[in-house]
Amino acid sequence: MLRLNLTLLAVLVVCALSLVTSRHDARRLFVELEREQARARQLETEYGQLQLEQSTWGMPARVEKIARENLRMQLPPAARVEIVDTGAGGTGTATTSGTTP
Repeated sequence: MLRLNLTLLAVLVVCALSLVTSRHDARRLFVELEREQARARQLETEYGQLQLEQSTWGMPARVEKIARENLRMQLPPAARVEIVDTGAGGTGTATTSGTTP
């Protein structure tokens, strides 16, 4: 009878330790999951900000202003613009004619 009691006590201790270990692992994994979800929300916010910044930097008016002021570029006069038909699709592309000044 004593041997059976000691065996049952050992099984009980092993079960209790495995329960504590599994609870600890579950809590640790939950904390890690929460941390990664917060990081994902932060990255989504940053991605939205970067998209907004990209659209701001790529605005045609801004690009044209930089081209005019910094690179000293200008639109060619209307007399130097030719519309070339590409054949398939019917839309043409504008090219400049003549020599480059």
